Amino acid sequence: MLARLRSEIVYARGILRALRRTRPIAENRSLTLGDYLERWAAAFGDRPALLSETESFTYRQLDARANRYARWARAQGLGKGDAICLMMGNRPEYVAVWLGMARAGVATALINTNLAGPSLAHSLAIVGAKAAIVDAQHLAPFATGLAKLESPIPVFAHGASTGGEKRVDLEVQRFPGEPLRPDERPALTIDDPALFIYTSGTTGLPKAARITHSRALRIMYGFAAAANARADDRMYDCLPMYHTNGGVIAIGVALTVGGSCYIRERFSASEFWNDAIRRDCTMFIYVGELCRYLNNAPPGARDRGHRIRTALGNGLRPDIFAAFQARFAIPQVLEFYAATEGNVALFNMDSHPGAVGRLPFWAARRFPLRTVAFDVDGNVEKRDAAGHCIECGIDEPGELLGEISDDPGKPAAKFDGYCDPAATKAKVLRDVFKPGDAWFRTGDLLKRDARGYYYFVDRIGDTFRWKGENVSTTEVAETLSGFPGVIEATVYGVAVPGHDGRAGMAAIVVDNVAEFDLAGLRAELAERLPAYARPLFLRFRPKLDLTGTFRPRKVELVTQGFDPDRCGDPIYFDDRRADGYVRVDADFVDAVGAGAVPF
Repeated sequence: MLARLRSEIVYARGILRALRRTRPIAENRSLTLGDYLERWAAAFGDRPALLSETESFTYRQLDARANRYARWARAQGLGKGDAICLMMGNRPEYVAVWLGMARAGVATALINTNLAGPSLAHSLAIVGAKAAIVDAQHLAPFATGLAKLESPIPVFAHGASTGGEKRVDLEVQRFPGEPLRPDERPALTIDDPALFIYTSGTTGLPKAARITHSRALRIMYGFAAAANARADDRMYDCLPMYHTNGGVIAIGVALTVGGSCYIRERFSASEFWNDAIRRDCTMFIYVGELCRYLNNAPPGARDRGHRIRTALGNGLRPDIFAAFQARFAIPQVLEFYAATEGNVALFNMDSHPGAVGRLPFWAARRFPLRTVAFDVDGNVEKRDAAGHCIECGIDEPGELLGEISDDPGKPAAKFDGYCDPAATKAKVLRDVFKPGDAWFRTGDLLKRDARGYYYFVDRIGDTFRWKGENVSTTEVAETLSGFPGVIEATVYGVAVPGHDGRAGMAAIVVDNVAEFDLAGLRAELAERLPAYARPLFLRFRPKLDLTGTFRPRKVELVTQGFDPDRCGDPIYFDDRRADGYVRVDADFVDAVGAGAVPF
């Protein structure tokens, strides 16, 4: 009882703190990101704001640098309503660029540094970019996308280039860093776009989410409030800054309270704790697989030699949640659930193992969320005889929805959508519980327990049916990952000739394929999973192909199926005739096609 009371107090304080800090954003609609940056500079002056191994900015320097970029943008003829693309690795300058653009009324599209060719061209075209700032080391791949645009755009290099591009890092030095005069300031409101951030899905072309000044500020202040960030905190940020976690949340948690953020170019499991200790960090931002990599690393004295008090992030799987927190002695693991473009946000403020967040009953009216029954086969929500969605009961999985409202007094309920109107329309579900209502579709299946804790079940599209049952790829992957010797695992369904649904298949990375205990794994799966959920196929891979946020890419895996000739990896089948896993070869594939293999 005492533990529950403490939990209620934690949530009450956190939610009220977030409401208090974000309320002024909605109340003064003329104060945009540039104005807030100016306030931070005045309040925190020469305190360190952003640091890396190669450069650093105090608050005053960051503000001045943004002013230079704002004036540079004006000199290029860029202004309110225009978009510019930024392709640059992690560094403090990255933030100065997009804050300066926002101050000039220009929205910055944050481009994945791994893109090239058609997917890059798509990202440039969908936002209607008028120009691009590209780090010199990314000019070559950027050119492959630029060549596929119908109309070329000017490219400005950051750093020395051999292609004759103008150097923006030199040009901005010509402009003063003093505050912009009234005649240099565009007429902006918090509803104007500041950023375009691309969704990092594992399938299809990226969608550009529209991030207004209001949304960016609410993300920054809201997450800082949830983490109870302080001026003496230092955030460790090694996630890609072209995504929300690394580029907005981590930065905002620090800047809004006068703290600082140490920016590393990319994640390194071997250097992570060395950096955190050397840079005296008190927080870090994560995605779940980053934590798994750290947990799989050999134990060492560094594990508890740090001052980290809060790990903030999402995607930490239940199978390692408690173990990760205990091994590294982290007082608070603040798991959250949110979407860059969405109106749904949940926080696990009391580090409840496995939960992605909690909504106490007393806050439910303020933040209207619902889980509704979903038909996996039909890929639609189930509806009753009256045509309304069916709300899920306790512990029943369903798609999580957030009610959409354009009420200025409820800014968190707004859905700003994407650049593509069709993509925006697809994320809105109408006539859910009453005629004319509108709800944001998260695209995720979650379940809620009696105390209001939410648990992630699976992505819609990842869940598949086999033997008439829904299989959660997340649940199966967590079970596989907990078996000794398994380093990484991803689960998906593959088509089998002559059978309905999709058979479960897992691509796994192990310490040593030759010595891996297949029989032991089979026994473990039989003990922990129902028969329909156990993967029938195992594919051993040297590594998994990942997105920028460490999510496994599944499209090619699904396409290659269980044919070893199409992938070159060893594949095994759980053959009940042999009472064990057998190696798949061409004869086996032919036998499956002929219907000679029992499933």
